[in-house]
Amino acid sequence: MRVLFIHQNIPAQFRHLIPALCADPANEVWAIAGEGAASRASALHPRLKVAAYKVPPPAGQAGGHPWLASLESQVRRGQAVAELLRRMKAGGVSPDVIVAHPSWGEALFVKDVLPQTPLLAYFEFFYSASGADVGFDPEFPGRPDDGQRLRMRNMVHLSALNACDAGFTPTQWQHSRLPPEYRSRVAILHEGLATDVVRPAPDASFEWNGRRFAAGEPIVTYVARNLEPYRGFHVFMRALPALLARHPGVQVLIVGGDGVSYGMPARHREGWKAQLLEELSRNGASIDPGRVHFLGKLSHADYLSVLQVSAAHVYLSYPFVLSWSMLEAMAAGCLVVGSDTAPVTEVIADGVNGRLVNFFDREQLVEVILEALHDPRGGRALREAARATVVERFDLHRRCLPAGLALIRSLHAARPAQGSGETGEVRP
Repeated sequence: MRVLFIHQNIPAQFRHLIPALCADPANEVWAIAGEGAASRASALHPRLKVAAYKVPPPAGQAGGHPWLASLESQVRRGQAVAELLRRMKAGGVSPDVIVAHPSWGEALFVKDVLPQTPLLAYFEFFYSASGADVGFDPEFPGRPDDGQRLRMRNMVHLSALNACDAGFTPTQWQHSRLPPEYRSRVAILHEGLATDVVRPAPDASFEWNGRRFAAGEPIVTYVARNLEPYRGFHVFMRALPALLARHPGVQVLIVGGDGVSYGMPARHREGWKAQLLEELSRNGASIDPGRVHFLGKLSHADYLSVLQVSAAHVYLSYPFVLSWSMLEAMAAGCLVVGSDTAPVTEVIADGVNGRLVNFFDREQLVEVILEALHDPRGGRALREAARATVVERFDLHRRCLPAGLALIRSLHAARPAQGSGETGEVRP
């Protein structure tokens, strides 16, 4: 079977599927990546063949409509990938299945070049002006034209929904955001977690700046790719002064960068962390750096150690894409204090396998964290149930990866014969 993956930042959501397919000598696996990700893609597996396209320059002409800047970039990426596909086709590369993430426009013209090749699309998030992230947080109110703006952002997703032969999306909630007429051909399939690796470690410890943090200590953890409001960082920071005052021994470990993954950038040039620290100081509520530790971005091994020493792990999120980190925290046996928002509530039930709090209620957040810190034995059942949930529903090798491979094989099996499929050399 010949499978081609397309993603500007490979491996991303395909980080498990690609090596698994490469491990089978009967498969030939290709990847198309943006030029900046090509070397990283090549390191995934020695049998993976990588072709890179040149990322187009920033889109938008002087005087052009700002809503068209993203669309123009998507079209340019789509054209670059289409041209690369034509060269691959001329060189004898004929994939049996193409798997693509359409959000950046790379899959726009796949079917124009290879109309008979099944296209499997990964649908991460369908935008809406209501019921999801936009307008959720009153601190960042929506705008009257949000519906129109987001309709434009959805154009590339609608094109992919119309063109693909099948799709997949990680959670039930993300699936429910898709237009109803397309849902029947989109499977609910998470990328999966290696729960044999991400697991509890009762004797775990973590070293930081000459200090050792160990499992069993009153340690509160918070993780996000970048520290920003979409993941409730502003709520968490504003709750910290009360938490520190009410539990003199608590230590707080915060993992995440100062960039922006989602939403608007901070007013402070150094990011949301600096802005919120400044806000707290201005309000007379400074944070003791000897008790609150900003760890930045960590290696996966160090990040896992942080989870394993946690006594209470805080995960807050707008109604938006579910973070891998929440599921990894559960798999590591954390007592997760999560926000009562979709899709968190799709996984965590309050008092069953974690705790839920109102996203905006800082007092409730502090109370629930303190309950976890004061009664660690009482939280043991929640921790065990949290891990059991992830093992049952999101385990990589026993559930998610086999299901993903089966989906790809089903598209291959349904494809009519296309000739010899001899492959040739392609130079991007």
